[in-house]
Amino acid sequence: MRDRRIGARMGAITGAGVLALTMAAPAAAQTEVEVIGYASPGLAADYGWNEQGLGATEAAAEGVGATVLVADDLGYDVTQPSLRSLAEDGADMIVAMASGYNVDGPVVAEETGVPTLIVDAPDSMVPGLVGNVSFDPNPGGYLAGALAGTMTESDVLGVVISASEDPNWWQAAAGFVEGARSVNPDVEFATASISEFGYDDIEGGNRVTSQVIAAGADIVFGQGDFAAQGMFAAVEAADGVMFIDVIGDKSAIDEQGVLLSSVLWDFTDAFVQAAADVEAGTFGTEGYWLDLANGGISLLETDLWSDDGRAAVEVALAGVTDGSIELPPVTDQAAYDALVGG
Repeated sequence: MRDRRIGARMGAITGAGVLALTMAAPAAAQTEVEVIGYASPGLAADYGWNEQGLGATEAAAEGVGATVLVADDLGYDVTQPSLRSLAEDGADMIVAMASGYNVDGPVVAEETGVPTLIVDAPDSMVPGLVGNVSFDPNPGGYLAGALAGTMTESDVLGVVISASEDPNWWQAAAGFVEGARSVNPDVEFATASISEFGYDDIEGGNRVTSQVIAAGADIVFGQGDFAAQGMFAAVEAADGVMFIDVIGDKSAIDEQGVLLSSVLWDFTDAFVQAAADVEAGTFGTEGYWLDLANGGISLLETDLWSDDGRAAVEVALAGVTDGSIELPPVTDQAAYDALVGG
């Protein structure tokens, strides 16, 4: 299957690609990075969050001539011991790949002196010790919505969320709603979530996706880590339904041709820059940012796209990147429900 990314050309994360959070403290001493430790809550084979993080870490290691120590499938109960073990095993830098590690990561960095990259907690940055990468899921959701709103035949779109306590999912879902409405004011939404923290609940993903399909959805926007495998399977089992994924690219397992697109999150440039900053002694003085403009967020194009769908995505991309389209600051289910019901 042919695919490409709809978004800005990938490049080094500089200028607009770096979150402007300059700290007052002096830069840290330069550190040679020979080993990078990678810690993730799920298996790094999910075609999603955990795998994307590992791939970006491997690229960062290649950029500085380092090797990678992998500690995946950790969950959230043994974070500090796991991060300490990476430090004790020789990691000169650690990637703590979960927002749920944003408390433990800085604690272990302070204890061990090993620079640690955390996710979506810019206020926790410490020069020389703690760096942060953040992202804006809303615009990517908007592009996906414009595609889905154009291509739906039932005028019902499914939105499936694995973890109802994750604000990023609601941000992307809100963008999806706005994007779909921009091209199809008659579209309706069937929304379901698995649980508060159902990131890896494959059975739950299958169950709630089947529910939105039963409600008439012919395109499902699914957001989860391993839970997305269950969402994908439910779409495959249905007739005439397509799937829009997030973060990773499931084309390799799309045997039935149901993957319409994915809102891709690519951490590669951010992690490469972070490793370079550790070596330069500037780590933790500026954060890293993924968005459409720097290519950290993009939309996967597949052969299932119609010409009208492609045109709608291009219009949406132009409007979001030039600022003429403003997206709502939705970060929880209550605000999302108000948006959908409004």
